[in-house]
Amino acid sequence: MIEQELRGALAAALEGLPARQASAAVERLIAHYRGETPTGAPVLRDGADAAAYAAYRMPATFAAACAALDALAERAPDWAPASHLDVGGGTGAAVWAAAQVWGPSSDPAGEAPRSTVVLDWAEPALALGRRLAAGVEALPAAQWRRGSLRGGPAPELGAAADLVTASYVLGELGAEDRGAVVEAVAQAARGAVVLVEPGTPDGYLRIREAREALIAAGLRVLAPCPHDGTCPIAVGQDWCHFAVRVARSSLHRRVKGGELPYEDEKFSYVVAVREAGPDAPAGVRAGAPARARVVRKPQLRKGQVLLDLCEDGGALRRRPVTKREGDTYRAARKAGWGAAW
Repeated sequence: MIEQELRGALAAALEGLPARQASAAVERLIAHYRGETPTGAPVLRDGADAAAYAAYRMPATFAAACAALDALAERAPDWAPASHLDVGGGTGAAVWAAAQVWGPSSDPAGEAPRSTVVLDWAEPALALGRRLAAGVEALPAAQWRRGSLRGGPAPELGAAADLVTASYVLGELGAEDRGAVVEAVAQAARGAVVLVEPGTPDGYLRIREAREALIAAGLRVLAPCPHDGTCPIAVGQDWCHFAVRVARSSLHRRVKGGELPYEDEKFSYVVAVREAGPDAPAGVRAGAPARARVVRKPQLRKGQVLLDLCEDGGALRRRPVTKREGDTYRAARKAGWGAAW
């Protein structure tokens, strides 16, 4: 299983790194992740930083990317990407996630390995990404390329790919660079764009801004939104985000200083697909959004379930589902936060 291979690779990467050095790097990375230490330099300065980052953040980034890519696969079940460009990919969590969702190939026979490029400006992250992926047969062979996303998109963003991902990277860019990257990503994607950000109010606003830009560029939103209209959430009053549970390994607990065997990673995301054009894959064009999406954790009451839904008409609605609705009630009791409805 890809996740188990990733955990094993991370354990090997941290072997020999002093605990005090790893902890110091993690503290600095946490401060940056929370927006307390903005910088114009790469966040990962050396191999120790890259290893600490991978142990601290990669399992959660992988889980969030898997959830977003699963949403794409669910809404476009007859499509798998033959090529993948991971923008700002660092140690390659989205590459591992794509392999978890579709395997290393674009066809069931495994005869067409997926072409994969990871683009990042931090060489220590790219070097570690190569090491983690080395010898893992379930991963497609990737090219790890250095390129900055600041001051104009890197040349590699001009190359088209079936799937273009950017996970937890928009928050590292200023507004102008962020807009330029989203525009370039929209142009580069032959099939689908998947963007993931932290599930914070600011992360949601970045995804909301990117979603509007992707729609303006001619792409169609496939998930999580059931519609292409304006997000119905009033800015400043709430935000759209989801959660995925991440099992913590002993290594993960040691590096993060946590005791619980799990953590809940909260994230915001958007999946948009190209609907027109000669290169747009038929499997993506045929994909359809859900009629509604559960946007809050369902509330279980005696004899009923309360579902907070974003619906295809572009409205938010609380839907009470009672026992008298039989199968619908049983489905509601099983529905999770972020599920299609």
